[in-house]
Amino acid sequence: MNVNSYFGSFIRRCRDAGLLVVQPRMGFGTIVEMRSGLSDVAKLDFPVIGTITLDSYTRVGDYRTPQVCLDKGERLNGYPIVTHSAKATRNMLEGLYGTNFPVQVRHGTALPQTIFRKLVEIGLDASEGGPVSYCLPYSNIPLYKAIEAWAESCHILSDGAERAHIESFGGCLLGQLCPPSVLIAVAVLECLFFHQHGVHSVSISYAQGTSLIQDRGAIAALRELAGQYLSGLDWHVVLYTYMGVFPSSFEGATALIRDSAQLGKETGCERIIVKTIQEARQIPSVDDNLYSLQLSSKTANDIHSMKMLSPQEVAYRDEIYLEAKILLDEILSLDVDVGQCLLKAFNSGLLDIPYCLHADNAGRTSSYIDTNGALRWARSGSVPIPSNLRYLCCRQNDVSSSELLNMLNYVANKYDCVTC
Repeated sequence: MNVNSYFGSFIRRCRDAGLLVVQPRMGFGTIVEMRSGLSDVAKLDFPVIGTITLDSYTRVGDYRTPQVCLDKGERLNGYPIVTHSAKATRNMLEGLYGTNFPVQVRHGTALPQTIFRKLVEIGLDASEGGPVSYCLPYSNIPLYKAIEAWAESCHILSDGAERAHIESFGGCLLGQLCPPSVLIAVAVLECLFFHQHGVHSVSISYAQGTSLIQDRGAIAALRELAGQYLSGLDWHVVLYTYMGVFPSSFEGATALIRDSAQLGKETGCERIIVKTIQEARQIPSVDDNLYSLQLSSKTANDIHSMKMLSPQEVAYRDEIYLEAKILLDEILSLDVDVGQCLLKAFNSGLLDIPYCLHADNAGRTSSYIDTNGALRWARSGSVPIPSNLRYLCCRQNDVSSSELLNMLNYVANKYDCVTC
């Protein structure tokens, strides 16, 4: 069965109009709650995409427990798309999902074949994740199994949807403490993997980091590299509002959300995944999401053009571009199959994610936040660092546990302290 694609065409129309698309991370267990949340988002008078975020049971392949919870009236932390019938979900989306309101399913699953089959049965065409980005931080499944599962899943979606779209989560891979060059390399590689397995509409993600100046340079490098390596694909860039520990104060969270929206618009991102002012306290409500969507859209779309990079941002762009390009070229030379490239890169330590405990990650790298607030390598392991940039990495001393804790709270403390 082929279905029409709403996702990619909607992004293209908004990009042509100079508008940044905003999107929540929202999911509810019952049909009634999920429709109500999507309906409220769809009524907004600016470009927005709906989200169906799946529950934690469905993410690990448990499709029975959600029904037990629903029968008992217990709340789930997302929508059990496999447990609900395809007809029930189609009815839930009736009158909402369409050319002016695309819907993306977000799931966090290393083995997504069943979920993707359900998407096709429902008539949806957009999801996200990737063989690396939804394996290493989220599961203990061997990487080779995730690569095989994602290859099959791409074919399931591309065979069932006329213009299937997948967003790489690679730019958010433990992004709050990962040097930007690795995030960019993994995101590009995952998009190439999707393309190799039949998906020709992709989005490449980047997670807001610890320094807005470094982020501006990193997104400029990402766009340049995407233009080179993803030529011929329908692609766009999606920015994630900071994915780590969030400010606990209203003022601090609001300032961070505003900065994220401004960053997205000024760097030419087409879409932004929005967080809410309640992230530090609880699972956000629909109203929390609506407030943040309105704040982000107004902040971004009051800006009418991209911002030229400052000299310091240009320096970050050039550094990150060179690191990521060397990494990409070395990895892509390993095999004609992108999945094998990924597997061999992790086996050899060419890809090595700081502070990631997955068995297939070498664990010989670490990172730190320098005095300018930028993410740097503390130990680079076997990750290839250009000789002219080696002075920027590799400290004499390892990162201590107390320093790591401070790093994890760096952004939250920075924004909360502004309001102290």
